[in-house]
Formats: sequence, C-alpha cells, structure tokens
Amino acid sequence: QVMALYDPNRVKTPLIRVNAKGVPGQWQPTTWDEALTLVAQKIKEAEREGILKEYETKVGAMVNGTVQRQEGSVIVVNLGKAEGILPRSEQIYGELYRPGERVRCIILRVEALGPSVKIILSRTSTDLVRRLFEVEVPEISEHVIEIKALVREPGFRTKVAVSSVDSRVDPVGACVGVRGSRIKNVVDELSGEKVDII
Repeated sequence: QVMALYDPNRVKTPLIRVNAKGVPGQWQPTTWDEALTLVAQKIKEAEREGILKEYETKVGAMVNGTVQRQEGSVIVVNLGKAEGILPRSEQIYGELYRPGERVRCIILRVEALGPSVKIILSRTSTDLVRRLFEVEVPEISEHVIEIKALVREPGFRTKVAVSSVDSRVDPVGACVGVRGSRIKNVVDELSGEKVDII
C-alpha cells in the first residue's frame, strides 16, 4: 500500500509513507524514489510469478517463437510474454538460427532463477516430432491413429510406429498424406531430417 501526503508549502518534496512490512499501523517513511522502486519491484515479482505459473503448465508442449539473438552457443527465442533459451545440446545438428526467423520448440523445463524465469527449449526432443504429427495429422489428435513408438536421431533420422483403431483408416497413409503433403511439412520443420513411418 502506498499513500502520498502533500504539504501545500512543499509541493516538490511530498511525504510518502509506505507500509513496507504490510502490517497495519506500522508505517515507515521513505522517499518518493524509494516508494516507486518498491512498487516497481512488486510489479516485477508479480509478473515473474505469472510467467512461472503459465509456462510450468506448458512443459512438454510445442511453442512457436522467433529467434531473438545468439549469446555464445545459446539461442534466445522470443515467446511473446517471455524469452526462452535453446542450449547447444538441444539444437538440431547443422541448423542455423537467424534473428527474426520463426522456430518451433518443445518446452523442456522451467526454472525460477532469482528475479527471472529460465525457460529451457528443445528441438532435439522426440516430443517435437510427436507434436508436429499431432498438428499435421488430425487423425492423431482425434485418437483414431496412435503413435506406438518413436525413436529419433536428431538431425538425421526418426522412425515412427503407428497404428489405427479404425480398420478403415490406413495409419501410414494418413501420416504421409496426399502426395506426401503431411510428412513433407514435418520434414521441412525438422530441416530435412528423414522420417520413416511404419
């Protein structure tokens, strides 16, 4: 809580009293700058908590981002409300990440690090391939086709075993798509990584 009491004869130096401990009746005088700093700090803490809670629920989900910059071997990705980092170990071998480019990643984990939130991203996770197929193949998101197993060597090859609960639906054909349209979108997103469906 912040309350300003102005003395008409001292317009330039308002008296600010802040309940620093949040206990009624215990008011501590401070300067205007200190009061603003305290308010700004509380706002940042609230924003941090909001980001932490939001992205903790998205661990394992695929997110769209924009490459912001490179810091050493780490790629910083703008996720909109926050920034995520793509470590070298989670980058696809041979991929180049240019500022402004769109990139899809899996949220690997979220950590509270002091006053900030650290969102670790991955493009090598098998979950990235799984989520891409869920987007490109409606039958998977509708649970008509199931991904039974998925093995991946990031940047080189992925093998996906699929099955169908409906005998009228060919699981391999549905994942490949008409003239290979669906599988092509997945391969393009993985920078040409070979994907075998069985």
